[in-house]
Amino acid sequence: MKKPWKKMPPREKLVAGGASTLTDTELLALFLRTGANGVHVMTLAQQLLDEFGSLYQLMTADKEAFLRVKGVGVAKYAQLNAIAELGRRFFSCADATKQAVHKPTDVVNFLHSKLAHREREIFMVIFFDSQNRIIHTSEMFAGTIASVEVHPREIVREALQYNAAAIVLAHNHPSGVSTPSMADQDITQQVIDCCQLFNIRVLDHIVIGQGEYTSFAERGLI
Repeated sequence: MKKPWKKMPPREKLVAGGASTLTDTELLALFLRTGANGVHVMTLAQQLLDEFGSLYQLMTADKEAFLRVKGVGVAKYAQLNAIAELGRRFFSCADATKQAVHKPTDVVNFLHSKLAHREREIFMVIFFDSQNRIIHTSEMFAGTIASVEVHPREIVREALQYNAAAIVLAHNHPSGVSTPSMADQDITQQVIDCCQLFNIRVLDHIVIGQGEYTSFAERGLI
């Protein structure tokens, strides 16, 4: 069955077939709205994707890298930066703080919105009540581009402060590769050992990369 919206301009195609029908180029062109210096907006969108390699790389590029691309300027950088921030805030609001989380990886989108764009390692903890509802999230430790120092006692102290029954650990790898290191596994076990003393369950440790994640629970590491 032919889809009449396939050859429509991006805006009309979105209305007719839904946002999921748009290619990356069409979606980007819709946000850019106009081209530059005689270049059609669709051509400009494709040039930007070719230059940065993906939507993710484009949306997380710093201003200097973005402005080096011919035909774009501060206004378009501001547009895309605002859109990226809007997406992060959307997922922050959608972190199910009022709903039960059925499995730890239900929070992966939220963690990506918080951690995937960060240039240094950030160690987060999500605290749950006895019904598996999120009651608190905290960026507890910040490190360098390659490591972060984690203090298990501080995690336990905050868990007791919020009367948490369980927690999910999470941190990012700025390299983009989510494969956990031996240091990641060691600190996970240290946190588990501390939490067991207070009957606090560690449900998972999720490592966030660029467009990927690794769940300790899914891999049988926890």
